[in-house]
Amino acid sequence: MKYTNIPNTDIKVSKICLGSMTWGEQNTEAEGHEQLDYAFEQGVNFIDTAELYSVPGRKETQGNSERVIGTWLKNQKREELVIASKIAGPNPGLSYIREPQQFTKKLILETIEDNLKRLQTDYIDVYQLHWPDRNVNFFGNLNYKHNPEEKWDDKIAELVEAMDSLVKSGKIRHYGLSNETPWGTMRHLNEADKNGLTRCKTMQNPYSLLNRSYEVGMAEVSMRENVGLLAYSPLGFGVLSGKYFDDNLPEGSRIKLFPNYNRYSNKQAMFLAEQYNDLAKKYNVSLVDLSLAFIEQQPFVTSTIIGATKMDQLKENIASVKVTLSEEILKEIDGIHKLQPNPAP
Repeated sequence: MKYTNIPNTDIKVSKICLGSMTWGEQNTEAEGHEQLDYAFEQGVNFIDTAELYSVPGRKETQGNSERVIGTWLKNQKREELVIASKIAGPNPGLSYIREPQQFTKKLILETIEDNLKRLQTDYIDVYQLHWPDRNVNFFGNLNYKHNPEEKWDDKIAELVEAMDSLVKSGKIRHYGLSNETPWGTMRHLNEADKNGLTRCKTMQNPYSLLNRSYEVGMAEVSMRENVGLLAYSPLGFGVLSGKYFDDNLPEGSRIKLFPNYNRYSNKQAMFLAEQYNDLAKKYNVSLVDLSLAFIEQQPFVTSTIIGATKMDQLKENIASVKVTLSEEILKEIDGIHKLQPNPAP
């Protein structure tokens, strides 16, 4: 396994982070524990979850992924593991978690207690705002369209203060953002710097060969401000495994089970995935290795969040950390990218 530090911290994390959003929905608790055991044996010490998970979000399964981790975590040496979790942003479809509302200090201080209880731990290493509470591009949107009628009260200073208070109380070690933009990230950083408070250390955004939009603005923020990317959906919901080629829709696959999770499998994305598959064959590597190794080699990436429903998928994903792509391959990847940039934001 390869390791790095979360920027500006002494927390060492594996370059592969184990995602958990299928546990409690597509995977049982026993299967989640099996994945955790194997990943830990391979040197993975970084685990990501959220109060929303399992996915897709449902009242009946909300918080299940944290619970699966919690029943495993209580039998481990806590100090050997790095746990990241999240508080859900406002969404009318998630009223079973809470009525849609902006983030507030009070909300954050209340919600962390539920995260900790489900995880059966006294602290979370990285606590993240799952998505912004304002109109912004995320979950499939690429081009920002301003809504002049939006009623958004800028409480970012209050949120930074809330996270800082959690750090000082010992309930979290650091905080991060997710699905954020350069503007939002810089607002958080500037508020922290202005008031001498804890800075956000990580950004969990989508990043893959099918969605390199992070490079447009956020990559510079990451490099200049030391905010490490935790790249999610690195295989585009499995599209970059090749299992959906030739109009194949395997039984039990996420897109087969949940057709609305199809933003990575549009015509343009499938075209690009096939070009990358041809490139992988040319250099005698798998499409999975090509896709994950590309992310791992980016200087702004702290860790790549992988997720799997089957053990063979998990093993292949973790093994990709051993692959290094040559400059020649990276140049060819850039050439393919230009054919159809960011078809699956």
